[in-house]
Amino acid sequence: MGGRAKALWRQCLASALRSALACTIVGMITLYGPSSIQRLIAFPAFSYATVILIINDATLGDTLRGCWLALYATIQSIGPAILSLWLIGPRRFTTATTALAVALASFVVALPVESTHMIAKRIALGEIVLVYVVAYANGARTEPLMHPLRLAASVAIGVLASVLALLIPFPRLASHQVKQNNKLLAQNTLERLKLLVKAICEEDKTTALASISRAKSLSTTRTELLNNITRYQESMTWERPPFLRPRYMSPRERLQEVDTALRGMETALRTIHSFPVTILDEKLQNDLKRLEDHVSLTIKNAKHNSNGGSLTVPEPETTTKTTTMFLQSHHVIPSTLQDLPISFFLFCAKLLHKKPLAEPPTSIQEPLDQKNGNPSESKGKESEWALSFKSPNLIPAFKCSLSLGLAVFLGSVYSKENGIWSGLPVAISYVSTRQPTFAVANIKAQGTVLGNVYGVLGCFVFERLLPMRFLSLLPWFIFTSFLQRSRMYGKSGGISAVIGAILILGRKNFGPPSEFAVVRIIETFIGLSCSIMVDLIFEPKRASSCAKSELTQCLATLHEAIRSLSLVGETSLQDNQKKLKRHVNELRKFVAEADVEPNFWFLPFHSACYNKLLKSLSELTDLLHLGAHALKILEQEFQRNEAGLKEAVTMLERDIGNVKEILCSSIKCFEEISRIKSLRFLEKELEKNNIISYDLELGKSPKSNICLVSGLSEDDVEKTVGSFLEQSRNAVDIICGGEDECEVKSEVFLSLNALGFCLSAYMRETMEIEKAIKELVQWENPSCEINLYDISCKLHALHKYKLQI
Repeated sequence: MGGRAKALWRQCLASALRSALACTIVGMITLYGPSSIQRLIAFPAFSYATVILIINDATLGDTLRGCWLALYATIQSIGPAILSLWLIGPRRFTTATTALAVALASFVVALPVESTHMIAKRIALGEIVLVYVVAYANGARTEPLMHPLRLAASVAIGVLASVLALLIPFPRLASHQVKQNNKLLAQNTLERLKLLVKAICEEDKTTALASISRAKSLSTTRTELLNNITRYQESMTWERPPFLRPRYMSPRERLQEVDTALRGMETALRTIHSFPVTILDEKLQNDLKRLEDHVSLTIKNAKHNSNGGSLTVPEPETTTKTTTMFLQSHHVIPSTLQDLPISFFLFCAKLLHKKPLAEPPTSIQEPLDQKNGNPSESKGKESEWALSFKSPNLIPAFKCSLSLGLAVFLGSVYSKENGIWSGLPVAISYVSTRQPTFAVANIKAQGTVLGNVYGVLGCFVFERLLPMRFLSLLPWFIFTSFLQRSRMYGKSGGISAVIGAILILGRKNFGPPSEFAVVRIIETFIGLSCSIMVDLIFEPKRASSCAKSELTQCLATLHEAIRSLSLVGETSLQDNQKKLKRHVNELRKFVAEADVEPNFWFLPFHSACYNKLLKSLSELTDLLHLGAHALKILEQEFQRNEAGLKEAVTMLERDIGNVKEILCSSIKCFEEISRIKSLRFLEKELEKNNIISYDLELGKSPKSNICLVSGLSEDDVEKTVGSFLEQSRNAVDIICGGEDECEVKSEVFLSLNALGFCLSAYMRETMEIEKAIKELVQWENPSCEINLYDISCKLHALHKYKLQI
């Protein structure tokens, strides 16, 4: 068994044991506790549900936060419920009024979309369903005061059990998890770096590619570790009082800086055509070896850091000289594009050596300030509650309200006593963001059925042995821990499965288990059907449509980012690059959602083509980030030598402008083409506006902006970048002619070479995007012959006509 498999087993076993312990505590209190306590805890089912909502793969910090969220949710739901039951009276409740009360109360809870944590909303919504539906089912027997308070006591028992389970036999601390993940992350970074340095020093390409492949596989693990660190950092704040909290933490952005530099090194290695690398002399190899030693030393010093292993710590004084002497011997502007990848590799190595490891860490308060805003700056702004009433926030709240109201109404019509089981699954799985509706409903239904079947079998085998029922839950907790991490079921399916089993095995005196299981499955189906129906009515856009729309946004942002490339003055390249990264991440989510979305009568989703586009867009995102670093370094140097460099900078800017013109024209065309519904729709628009003929030579006219990168050959790319490299040599002669600082020379040479590599990579990746766009348009219009240039001319003709009228 490999290291990753062992870690997964340990994690799942630990999570399962703590969940089982918490549920056992609830079971012992509700089944074997004093009769007075048993009467007070009238809703053991929701005690178990509270445990699962809070303790699922949680740390002590998560659980302490869950205590506060449960208290907040209870005040938010139980307080108004007591008033409503007292004013209206349980006798007056009907199926319709109960559903209306649930809908109104859930709307109030769901309305603050961003200011309330999801766990608090789920607990509050679950309490709303229970308090009103059970009051309706019990009728005159319902006590307006004690009924809601018994529900609150049931939640309190679940919270108490969760805290005890996280403390016994020893606490699972978020700070320990951050420390362990930081340690693994540091080792992962060093291992990847060693593999990449080894690859560039190899004698043949086959061996080099093997090292690159191993480094790429490690990057997947790094992403998981990075997500874990981000997740546990928030929990750390709940484990210590403010005066004992660590001052610094390793922020996600700084760790991603390291990752981007390593991915840049991987990109450079993939584009090297022949090995061994002739330009890599003994001095450069020694420099790369020193880079490994430097990162290794930084990691060792990080072990003694109070942050518990953060990779981004200040350098010790003994390494300062090593840093300034790094890569000083590289003073070459290549004459051909084939030598640029090596220079780009060294540029990324320099960036990794100098910037991410040398800068002081960021305060823990920084991400919190960025998230919540600076109080001094928020004065005069609208309150959170006022912002909630904006249209984008009303829709999720209204959908939640309607789903729960409809589920409770139909569930109560089917079975008055069991109406809660139609609304409860919808309540405890509430999300305010978009989800793949059918896919999530399917896995929730499957999980519920699996859990109920396991529960019925457990009751059948251990019919008279109640303690053995709890023991039979342990293997089920372990199994569902793996289910939650699986691609097939995920978190929603795993939680549905564990709740389904525990509601049967953890209770008594609820009638025949098989009958209860059947009723619960039917009620769950009613609730999920209501949720699906509401989603289809109020959010009819399919994930594939959202992916296409997001692709257009990606292309538009990429167009703006390419336009921002400049050596002169302030540019918005970094802002546009970050915006592009956000859009690419959103596109990735929609593509993943569309992959599991049923086609029905629609055209199947072309996931292979979208994955090609994602690959190119992700590559361009990284290259734009690294290109921005190169431009920043060059801009600083050019400002220092402004008088003698004016002409050279003008020539460099001209060459960059030529590349920008080609790329911007192509990307703009791709954006416009991605916006059209279909070619048949375009033809109808042309016919409708009497545009019978259009000039295919329009793209070649001086006034036209139509120009596709497919028209460029490899020679054209080499000629364009070659001109930039020639002007770079002229600029270097002026900057370094009388300059004695080797460090400055190294920075300038590496930055110019890196920029040249980025320009060529921008063109090549844009060519890949063009191929993928053509494939996508062909997929959507199978009966047509696709010519992107022809489509662009038609779009320009239509746009020109509309401007004229």
